[in-house]
Amino acid sequence: MEYYNVGGMVMAAGKKVIAIVCGGGPAPGINSVISAVTMEGIRHGWEVLGIYDGFSHLAKGEKKYVKLVYDNVSRIHLTGGCILHMSRCNPTKKEADLKNVVDTLTALGVTHLVTIGGDDTAYSSAAVSDYAKKCGRTINVVHVPKTIDNDLPLPDGVPTFGFETARAFATTEIENLMEDARTTNNRWYFAIAMGRTAGHLALGMGRSAGAILTIIPEEFQQPKIRLQQLVDIITGSVVKWCLCEEDCGGAVAAEGVIEKIAPEDFELLGQIVLDEHGHIRYSELDFGEILKQAVLAEVKKLGIKISVVDKEIGYELRCAAPISYDIDYARSLGYEAVQFLLRGDTGAMITIQDNQAVPLYFADITDPETGKTKVRRVNIDTVHYKIARGFMIRLEEEDLNDPGLANAYKMSQEDFRQRYQYLFE
Repeated sequence: MEYYNVGGMVMAAGKKVIAIVCGGGPAPGINSVISAVTMEGIRHGWEVLGIYDGFSHLAKGEKKYVKLVYDNVSRIHLTGGCILHMSRCNPTKKEADLKNVVDTLTALGVTHLVTIGGDDTAYSSAAVSDYAKKCGRTINVVHVPKTIDNDLPLPDGVPTFGFETARAFATTEIENLMEDARTTNNRWYFAIAMGRTAGHLALGMGRSAGAILTIIPEEFQQPKIRLQQLVDIITGSVVKWCLCEEDCGGAVAAEGVIEKIAPEDFELLGQIVLDEHGHIRYSELDFGEILKQAVLAEVKKLGIKISVVDKEIGYELRCAAPISYDIDYARSLGYEAVQFLLRGDTGAMITIQDNQAVPLYFADITDPETGKTKVRRVNIDTVHYKIARGFMIRLEEEDLNDPGLANAYKMSQEDFRQRYQYLFE
């Protein structure tokens, strides 16, 4: 067998080399994918390299990686976090960065690329493959969909890995907060859940925990809403719950609701900071505090005395050890990613549907207007959402004719109806 030296590594001529790149934020199950890809790749005689810190070093032409073998991956499927670390580096912003990525992967002898991440990483994966082809090289790619937001364009009922673990831990947290509220008296918790543009996680945890109210961006049909609309919705839940002689509770809002806020109210949210992909950095905004103060001001007018604690829920979910569902699911995705590459195929996101591996090709899941991967949002016309909504305590259109509610708002029946009718238009 002939051998050659490339990038400081001695490899067999014709050897196939898989590189694994993890992008975006962490999600439970990443290590399970890494383990499965490594073990299945080695079983077929392939070298497997783990690239550190997403695309960040590759984009600079730096070779920072680890050779993955059985010994360093055999038990990592049980652990949270990511052994390769992650970054949000976007190599598609500059052609020079894309060139560095392709050149560095080529120098490492990489013939196949497995990316693990969300929509932005999927887009970067496709761009790397296309640029390699443009340069006369072949780097076959496959993407494994990861995000606790559950917003990648998979079929209904098929989650992204990490979502179920995040939902399970978040549900426990909401349950604990609501019990604390009940024990403390007169206390409400406003939980802000991760979810950039979709409310899957917020709805999932709110529904499972029995939160009094869950607000997601998909429920608003208009492109933009005023901040006051959110305040009115939350205040309505507090008032209705108080009329049930309950003075405590918990509400959940998806952070993606921020994207719905009208520009004229943005000054109330503070300075808007964007990440490398042009998305709002929600961690830089105190959305919960803003809602808290606004709702407290409203209920004070009505003579309702409550205390409110705002709580962001998200970061503590991302590196949790995966539950058994996500362990098995993520390992299956990693295994099938290698099978996809073994067939000589490229340019797809691997999914499992009805116990079958189904590749979703980048061309089919790309939004023609943005050029980015399509986003899966909550379908509010499903039974799933209608049941969740039915369990909430919130103002409904028929409540506008309730004299008891009008009295609680210290309004006449007609004034009450006119003031809040807009919530249902």
